[in-house]
Order: sequence, then structure tokens, then C-alpha cells
Amino acid sequence: MLFSKSFIFTTREDPKSAECVSHRLLLRGNFIFMVSAGIYAYLPLGYRVLNKIINIIRRQMEDIGAQELLMSALQPLELWVKTGRDKDLEEVMFRLKDRKERDLCLGPTHEEEITEIVRKSVTSYRQLPLILYQIQVKFRDEPRPRFGLVRGCEFIMKDAYSFDVDEDGLGLSYEKMYQAYQAIFKECGLEFIVTEAESGFMGGEISHEFMAPALIGEDIMFYCPRCRLYLRQQNPCPQCQGQLEEKRMIELAHVFKLGTKYSLAQEAHFLDNQGRLKPIIMGCYGIGVSRLLAAIVEQNHDEKGIIWPESISPFDIEILVLEESLLTEAISLEQKLIKKKKDVLIDERAESSGVKFNDAMLLGCPYILVMGKNYLKSRRIDLELRRTKEKLSLTEEELLNYLK
Repeated sequence: MLFSKSFIFTTREDPKSAECVSHRLLLRGNFIFMVSAGIYAYLPLGYRVLNKIINIIRRQMEDIGAQELLMSALQPLELWVKTGRDKDLEEVMFRLKDRKERDLCLGPTHEEEITEIVRKSVTSYRQLPLILYQIQVKFRDEPRPRFGLVRGCEFIMKDAYSFDVDEDGLGLSYEKMYQAYQAIFKECGLEFIVTEAESGFMGGEISHEFMAPALIGEDIMFYCPRCRLYLRQQNPCPQCQGQLEEKRMIELAHVFKLGTKYSLAQEAHFLDNQGRLKPIIMGCYGIGVSRLLAAIVEQNHDEKGIIWPESISPFDIEILVLEESLLTEAISLEQKLIKKKKDVLIDERAESSGVKFNDAMLLGCPYILVMGKNYLKSRRIDLELRRTKEKLSLTEEELLNYLK
């Protein structure tokens, strides 16, 4: 893709609205557009990253047998009345009436709707276990949207729901999802921890949070460097009595053993192998997909810009063409890299080399190739690794072998 033909308009100055590193760099790099406080559009660069994250999630969900669906964002309020959560979430729920005066809401989450779907579809133990998931926009009337994509009024979530015949089955589903979530965050290049958590308005007796250390985190954990343990309470570490360090955390995901809270309230039952009517045992598993962008940037940046992990970078390689006469050769190299399944951005703009280098650092692609005077003289391409800043000078053949 040619930079001059792409929808990328970087800025040098930090936006006045930017509250933190990720917010500042995502806005400056033209990854997102701030429509209003807590409301964002994902521009082509940001959408490429978002889709790569979503593809990682989908692959992990398919590996454990989860099936994808898409539920409605607009929900009848009567579903929420059944569980009493119309009161629990009253302060953050967007509510409205249609022309027939029906009470509706924009879904802040989807436990009620998925339970209603399964209630009308599953009647026998033979149809269980079952895991369904979606990647959907959620809406919450946040009193104080903060830190860009970290806390917004409209955000993208991946939420999954398991349905089992008993607690043992729930345990197996829970463990599958627990392991899949760890794999997702590792592949996204995130440092994270898992900790036991309170279930809150979701319900259920057991839940875990996946947390990413970051300066803008709204949750606080206490870390013991000696034991390498994270604790929720600020008390001496039992192993070594070491000095605890305060660490701020961003919540990435939350998983819950819901049990029968929703199936009993909404009468979602099944017939077991002896013909007895029983409530379906449920679990719930959410990931803040759009929030991942912010968490990843908070953990992967330097003073010059973003450093995307290779698995989710908008482009694998950016080629800086510093001599106009080399554009044809750059396009030829791009085609060879595409055959090796690499996404390539060519910066052939009529801008100074300084502008091109600064933008390349800001956008954060893992590999930056430079075709300039050195290439004209020696036919060697300069390669810089964005993360380590290592620089190499390679022939085209050496480069292609290196990038395997």
C-alpha cells in the first residue's frame, strides 16, 4: 500500500484531549478519531490492528469449540427486569422508548439475551455442553469517560457464554476459556496476571480477572519483587516478608462461574438423562477488545511512538523510499514480500527523510526498510528493527531470507 494513497494523516503535536500515552499516540498516529468524550471511530490503521486482535480471539475460540453469533445491540428492557439487573445497572444503562412506547435499552452486556436464546433452543442434555460467543459493541453511560479507549461510553467486547448440565461440566468449560484467554494475551504481546476477583452485579461465586500492568490502570495490586507475587491486599508477603510495590492495572478480561443465576430467573431448563427438569449451568467470559489496543500501546512504546508486537501490527513492514527513482524497485520488493504473506506500507511521499522516519517511528511497524542513497550505491537495503533499534544492511536476497 502506498502511503500517499492511504488514509493516514499523522500529527506532530499532542492533542489537547489526550490523557495518557496510548490516547496520545493512537490519536497522533491516526489510528482512532475522537467523535466525543468516550466515543471513538476506528480509522483504517486502527481497524487493521483491531481486526488482527479479533482474528487471534476467533482462532482461540474455534480451537475450544466455541461458536460465534451476533446478538442485538438494542434489547427489550423486560429481559433485564426478569433478572433484576435493570436496577443494578440503572445508572449506566442507555434507555429509550420506540414509537409503540416499548421500553428498550442499548446493551451494556448480553447475559439476559443469550439466556433467552438458549432457553428457546436447548431442551435436552444431549444439546449440552455448549459455548457461544460474540464480538459486539456495548454501551454504558459512563459518568467519567477516561484514558481514551480504556473507559468509554461505546466499546467493543468479546463475550462468551458456556452452558453445561452440571458443575463439573462448568469447571471444564471454565478451564478451557481460562487457558484460551492466556493464549490470546500472550499472542497479543501483553504482560498480564490473573487474579481471583469479586463477581459484582454479574453474579456467581467464582470469578477471575486478567490484568495488565500499566501506569493508567484504575485497579491497584501489590507486587513482591522477591516472590514475584501480586496481591490484592497490602500486607506482608507470606513467603519472605518483603517490601511490596504498588502496581496499577488495566482490567483486560473477566471470567465468571455464573451457575444458575440467569437460568433460574429466565426459566432456562433442560431434561437430564433421567427425564428430570433442571436449570442450565452457565459461565460468562468477557474481553475488552477495544481496551486491548490501549493496554498494548501502554506497554509497547518509547519516546518516538508505538512499538507494535508483530502479531497485531497494522503492517509488518514499512518501506521508506528516499529517492523518487527507487519507487518501482520498492513496489517490486513489496510484491515479493506479499508472496511471503507480509503486509507492506510504502512511504513514497514527497516529504523529507526526517518526516518519513518520524512517522515510521510513530506508527510502530516491526520492520522499517530504507531505500535511499546507500541502495543506489551498493544495492543494499537498510533494515531497522523497531523494538530493539538494531540496524542491518542487507541485499534483497539476504533481506527476504531474514524476514522468513
